[in-house]
Amino acid sequence: MGTTLKDKMAQLTPERRARVEAEADRLHAEYQTLKDLRKARDLTQAQLAESLGIRQATIAQLEKRSDLMISTLRSYIEAMGGRLRLTVEFLDKAPVSLEGFGDTEEPRPRHRPPARRAGVPEENRADPER
Repeated sequence: MGTTLKDKMAQLTPERRARVEAEADRLHAEYQTLKDLRKARDLTQAQLAESLGIRQATIAQLEKRSDLMISTLRSYIEAMGGRLRLTVEFLDKAPVSLEGFGDTEEPRPRHRPPARRAGVPEENRADPER
């Protein structure tokens, strides 16, 4: 049987263990998913959906996607009270912030949920996030 991470961590001095845990926390915070961000803000999918004026199922779909429109991502982040910034990094240059991707001077209108149509299964209804 191999050595577990728990065993290895137990062998470290308290100071070293604290540094390792702090670095793990820093890396985790740096690479969070949309779901992680939402949970860190203590929001449910339903609360976020209500804020955006869309269905909870749409939030669930967004959180599973790996490719989003920037405007969709910006709306999601803003609904949590955040601000999206885009930064380009090159190995030989200082980071550059991109401006103008969906930026508006006035608040954007909220999305509205699609109208419910009798006789049309929900999976066949138009989804504003597709």
